[in-house]
Amino acid sequence: MTRRVLVTGGAGFIGSHYVRSLLGGAYPGWEDVEVTVLDKLTYAGNLANLDPVAGRFAFVSGDICDAELLASVVPGHRVVVNFAAESHVDRSIADAEAFVRTNVLGVGTLLGACLAAGVERVVQVSTDEVYGSVESGSWDERAPLAPNSPYAASKAGGDLVALAFARTHGLPVVVTRCGNNYGPYQYPEKVIPLFLTNLLDGATVPLYGDGGNVRDWIHVDDHCRGIQTALEHGDAGEVYHVAGTAELTNLELTERLLRAVGAGWDRVERVPDRPGHDRRYSLTDARLRALGYAPRTRVDEGLAATVRWYTERRDWWEPLRKAAGGLAA
Repeated sequence: MTRRVLVTGGAGFIGSHYVRSLLGGAYPGWEDVEVTVLDKLTYAGNLANLDPVAGRFAFVSGDICDAELLASVVPGHRVVVNFAAESHVDRSIADAEAFVRTNVLGVGTLLGACLAAGVERVVQVSTDEVYGSVESGSWDERAPLAPNSPYAASKAGGDLVALAFARTHGLPVVVTRCGNNYGPYQYPEKVIPLFLTNLLDGATVPLYGDGGNVRDWIHVDDHCRGIQTALEHGDAGEVYHVAGTAELTNLELTERLLRAVGAGWDRVERVPDRPGHDRRYSLTDARLRALGYAPRTRVDEGLAATVRWYTERRDWWEPLRKAAGGLAA
């Protein structure tokens, strides 16, 4: 039987990778699939991200906060995977309203539409940032939520709404949380594409504070396979972590990127730390691994491939930088 899958936020970085993988036959048993992409096409949504699978999916331009639109789009889909989100911490600090609207209200509106349509499986894609900062060790799925940024708080709110729909209404939803993603087609406001595109353009890169903040890095392909594992095998109403393959300080990450493009530390500009900057994130994903998941991309290999992609794909990122008036700061 053909599976109809609705991917919200499917023109963004992670969502588009999931769509390309799904339509490219990356997930065994899901070759017979029909995909609908629903995306608002904000600054970070880009249909060019889906060029490799153009013509193989239906596209709907719209907002997950639009209940009337969802009532017409969601019915008939067996699976809904929600990548739609406002996701940049700095933007949330400057103005939290859009984050609360999309990441909380939008999630509730989407889940209501899924419940009304009898969707068989929903995945709410989330982040490790909902836990706040961890000094040592790693969070498991039972760790308390303690978000520090407006972005993280809005994602925590959406997660709680999703889990409440599972417990109150029996909606078959699972929540996935992962670390920092990297890979091709990532909008150049996030640290790796920002640093790479700045360096390739001869500009400096901004390094927050002392550079000692630690992040758990995962290649987007591993993340999407983790999402698919939770979709297929996870228990409804549960949370599953997708851990990264390397914890790096921002200093260590910067050093690797500088070395990859042949640049020196004179290209690094120290800038004041951002408010509420979490010191360290770390996840354990034993629950997901018990379902058969394991990451495949070592960080050295993944970063090298990502550097090559941005070096070769100026045609993709230069228009985005130009439209944004430059993203060097």
